[in-house]
Amino acid sequence: MKGSFKMTDMRAIGVTRYRPIEDPESFTTFFEPKSTPTNHDLLVKIIATSVNPVDTGVRQGIQTPLKQPKVLGWDAYGTVEATGEAVSLFQPGDRVMYAGSFIRPGTDSEYQLVDERIVGHAPKHLKPAEIAAMPLTSLTAWEALFEQLHIPVDNAAETHGKTILIINGAGGVGSVATQLARMAGLKVIATASRPETIAWTKAHGANEVVNHRQDLVQQVRDLGVTFVDYILELSDLNQHWHEITELIAPSGHIVSITGSDQPIDLRALKQKRATFAWEWMYTKSYYQTADMISQHKILEQVSQLLDSGQLRSTLTKTLFPINADNLRAAHRLVESHHMMGKVVITNEHE
Repeated sequence: MKGSFKMTDMRAIGVTRYRPIEDPESFTTFFEPKSTPTNHDLLVKIIATSVNPVDTGVRQGIQTPLKQPKVLGWDAYGTVEATGEAVSLFQPGDRVMYAGSFIRPGTDSEYQLVDERIVGHAPKHLKPAEIAAMPLTSLTAWEALFEQLHIPVDNAAETHGKTILIINGAGGVGSVATQLARMAGLKVIATASRPETIAWTKAHGANEVVNHRQDLVQQVRDLGVTFVDYILELSDLNQHWHEITELIAPSGHIVSITGSDQPIDLRALKQKRATFAWEWMYTKSYYQTADMISQHKILEQVSQLLDSGQLRSTLTKTLFPINADNLRAAHRLVESHHMMGKVVITNEHE
């Protein structure tokens, strides 16, 4: 461990520069002062955190050595220890879940400051790891479906007979999106390529599964579906763009979360008058948008759905405790690109 320890310090795990995940120096453990919350901030004692593709992507992007380690982590379940003077939604002792902000230190730490407006009360009937698996993927799936694709949340008459294609149904976001889309009344066609991911995707709500390693257009049309009303792209936009533009219905809606390594041809959507949008779960906290509190409201709904059993946690792997070795193990799993669901690291035995 690096740095001298004081009683007011907290332990954190960070990255000073990119190293392959097998390198013991890929993560470093250090101590820093525990912060005092002000304004809308909560000070949360972290109980469990998960690793998402954004964690591995940010770690790999740190090519220039940093003076101070960067703390990653964007999924948390924990306990509110203290609150800022403007906090009105929570009080000390509350159990909470959230996905945090892209521009603040992450969850790979004993304590973390987070704005209450992007935090939800945790479900009461789930285990810590089951809860920590859900915030980032639930927010991403919810915003993509109900804000960016404009699917009605609770209007079965309007969604009746409509179809969504979810590319990468077995990943963290896809596993939640298939459940939410079915709850909204859509017919769900999701993609998966291995027997275990196909079974997982069907178990999480997909009506039909097609293989994203084969021609999606032909497979979807073989199901008797000429066009789909919505497409949620969660894997490789450039690889699937031609299939997406062919399959989207006239006046249909497309959303991607993956970015693209080369320009996409939006002109291909003109004749169909289709709409394309990005989803980035961090936008509201990054820009402090006026509707930032919507993430609190979404997480409150997700919490209720989890407690009622209408939404299932997508946890598949749990590691104990939160330390550098287990963070390396979790990053290795995510970097393999063969993860189903989510991997979580927790400080509480279950």
